[in-house]
Amino acid sequence: MTQSRDAFEARLRQIGAERYHDLHPFHHRLHGGECTADEVRAWVINRYYYQHSIPMKDAAFMSRVEDPALRRQWRSRIEDHDGTDNNEGGIRRWLRLAEAVGLDPDYVASCEGVLPATKFAVDAYVRFVREKTLLEAVAASLTELFAPKIHANRIEGLLQHYDFADDSSLSYFKNRLKEAPKDVAFGLAWVLDNADTAEKQDAAAKALIFKTDVLWSQLDALWAAYVDPARIPPGAWQPGTGVLMRQAS
Repeated sequence: MTQSRDAFEARLRQIGAERYHDLHPFHHRLHGGECTADEVRAWVINRYYYQHSIPMKDAAFMSRVEDPALRRQWRSRIEDHDGTDNNEGGIRRWLRLAEAVGLDPDYVASCEGVLPATKFAVDAYVRFVREKTLLEAVAASLTELFAPKIHANRIEGLLQHYDFADDSSLSYFKNRLKEAPKDVAFGLAWVLDNADTAEKQDAAAKALIFKTDVLWSQLDALWAAYVDPARIPPGAWQPGTGVLMRQAS
């Protein structure tokens, strides 16, 4: 049976309440000031792979959209990450965070040392958006519904516990607090408008679950490699690699 608009929205929000990666122990460790410098660096390196893939995901989505109005609306997502003449963009802000935690931004941007599981998860998300229906692709982006809370908690926790944290190094998260609401308002309304059968609602909900799995699995891999049992897989980042000279000395 097709759910009402309000009931279906509540269903989507419940997925976030139960499955969003703000519940992962790595984020509790990070925001609580318990991460070592190398654990923070490993997180920055691996999360960069996700950040740099988002514009490619959005470009893949737009390449399939025939409606100019939808393309115009979606275009700002690419600009928010890649930047414009008037906006340095999220990728550049993330590399500033990398430098602040003692990493060479060029090393981070090379994507060398990214965990295999991070690559598999992120690449699967890009492929999902490229191959699934437009409804499923948009629904997968609705993890943005839950992002403002984690960004706010992250800003507060990092400022409280880590010397590298300041307005410059945390500018990515602060900007997302302003950028994400417009994206999620449009995306949520679009999904609610277009998921007009029980089958489509089920598909959209499964797409959102898939995306929460993508985010969660990245943190599972990070935990296993750098926290416990701290077994770094071949080819992944080794502490000390790509560190700025002033940090290494």
